[in-house]
Amino acid sequence: MAVASGLMAVGSIAGAGAAVADDALQHQGGAVATLDGLQTYDEAVLHTDGKDQEILAGLFEMTVDGGGQLQTYCIDIHNPTQDQAKYLETPWDQTSLNDNENAGKIRWILQHSFPQVNDLAALAKRAELGGPLTDRTAAAGTQVAIWRFSDGADVTASDPQAEKLADWLEKSAQDLAEPKASLSLEPNAVSGKPGGRLGPVTVRTDAGEVAVTPPADAAASGIKITDEAGKPVTSAADGSKLYFDVPEDAADGTAALGVQASLSVPVGRAFASATKSQTQILAGSSQSTVSAKATATWAKAGAIPSLSAKKNCAKGGVDITAGNKGDAPFTFSLAGFEHTIEAGASRTVTVPVAEDQAYDFTIIGPGGFKKNFKGVLDCKTASAPQEPGTETPSPQPSPASAGGTSAGLEGDLAATGGSSATPMIAGIALALVLVGGGAVFFFRKKKTTAGE
Repeated sequence: MAVASGLMAVGSIAGAGAAVADDALQHQGGAVATLDGLQTYDEAVLHTDGKDQEILAGLFEMTVDGGGQLQTYCIDIHNPTQDQAKYLETPWDQTSLNDNENAGKIRWILQHSFPQVNDLAALAKRAELGGPLTDRTAAAGTQVAIWRFSDGADVTASDPQAEKLADWLEKSAQDLAEPKASLSLEPNAVSGKPGGRLGPVTVRTDAGEVAVTPPADAAASGIKITDEAGKPVTSAADGSKLYFDVPEDAADGTAALGVQASLSVPVGRAFASATKSQTQILAGSSQSTVSAKATATWAKAGAIPSLSAKKNCAKGGVDITAGNKGDAPFTFSLAGFEHTIEAGASRTVTVPVAEDQAYDFTIIGPGGFKKNFKGVLDCKTASAPQEPGTETPSPQPSPASAGGTSAGLEGDLAATGGSSATPMIAGIALALVLVGGGAVFFFRKKKTTAGE
């Protein structure tokens, strides 16, 4: 059987409301938080197709995994929230901001309004409002201005002062660059042969210092995390290069290092849901825990793969980057196409995924190698309400069933290059077939010639 001697990847593409396990979130690093709901808000009116609808506009709050609190505004007005949805700090280009020419203006609004400017008297004076603001009206006015840029929405604040603030923010906004990630590792997967240092993995962070955690079994395995000079490290800073020092007699395998810090997450960072819940943008942060992880794979001979993935909103899919630091080619088939990574080379393959679709790919290989990528491709703002009364924020998040779209499963899979009619392709040990509503991908290692 082809799978027995090669790599196997099992992938499924489910309905948009499918849950995503915490230990398998596709995340480049930073803060991970749970939505607590809309906390500081006032009323607004959404004008759509000649109809007026009263909605709530204001600040959400989130609780950060490991400690910390975040305040956020919505940047997807028609998409509902889900109860206790998990959110991940995410680069703009992996969200609906990826092709939004006004994304930088949203960041300006965040920096020049509530809650970053908490002296409401000064804010009202600067905006020439001619009257006072409260926390509620300031939050509502700020959210309304953001929606005009994030969604192009025709929306007005019900309170006159909040509406004046929204108009002033919209008129005054200037284009600003995307803020840097709070914490990430580049790349987050490396590979090579034992008996040397695998890497480098470069730390990118807004923190002054991050703690470095070695693999869980480091003491028993002899694996060390070192700097460029080969010195073991327990902390690092922005730009630091980390290496996995793997003993020469180490059995083929894989290991992970972690980095963690406590900081105030930069205002303007996007937060995308791990399921299907309206995308948020950061307005304020307490000292919060941020983290990132990188893995290393090693083997004495043959192909030695490293795999990483990230959303590609520009191409409408998920980029899977496969590297090979071995001494033999690494060949795999994905979505009906065969790809060969020569020894010492790397290639990125984009797997098409339908908008609003959950995806789940698990790749298992020799020596304990395993990679799992889960998430939801949410690259566009919703163009219309999903259900009456659920398209805008509310004091309590909407039920999970209210969110996202749910196209037919076969139709969803067709967007990835497969359908229920896809046959087994025996010659290259590839199968893209529907099994219980999922897609199954078989990968194989390219056969070596005799004598290798």
